[in-house]
Amino acid sequence: MFNRRFVEGKERIAREHTLGAGHVGHDRLPPGQHLVRPDSFPILDLGVRPKFDPATWTFDAFGEVERPLRCTWEEFLTLPTVTVTRDFHCVTTWSKYDVTWTGVSFRWLAEHVGVKPAAQHVIAHCADLGYTTNVPLADMMAADVLLAYQLEGEPLPHEHGGPLRTLVPHLYAWKSAKFLRRLEFSAVDKPGFWEVRGYHNYGDPWREQRFD
Repeated sequence: MFNRRFVEGKERIAREHTLGAGHVGHDRLPPGQHLVRPDSFPILDLGVRPKFDPATWTFDAFGEVERPLRCTWEEFLTLPTVTVTRDFHCVTTWSKYDVTWTGVSFRWLAEHVGVKPAAQHVIAHCADLGYTTNVPLADMMAADVLLAYQLEGEPLPHEHGGPLRTLVPHLYAWKSAKFLRRLEFSAVDKPGFWEVRGYHNYGDPWREQRFD
């Protein structure tokens, strides 16, 4: 069961739009955000961290694609990787600069599975109680969007969504879905866990798109 008190609190914030703005540093920091210390990386989740068994774990890419993909953890680790360093912005107003991630480029994955013209959205399906989030396909095609399994050169810690999460650094961090298991290429938009609870459907930190 997810942390109901945590979820209800965030739903209340979305309804009331009462989340306080932090200070603005300079043009690298989106409005309403504040920086955390370089050695700090806050952890927010639903209170459920699903166990990872590399012997049974699988990843799927499916939907509006020519060649649906299913692979084991061992197979996933053989896919081409890239490393990016990007700033990370959470809807709860904290930001962290210069976070380094390694994983599979979403662009590479899209080419590998052969995305059909009908696909317009990507829905991340995760292992923590069916959590999902939605991102337009055009945004997922940005060069720095990853399926990340390393953080700062080490295996992605469980508390940060390991073994695998999406990284969509130009959107608020809830769009970078933890505990990723499946990516659905969809012709229609499918708002996810937080989106149906009052959070913005897109989530651009530079436009402070926290809530609908």
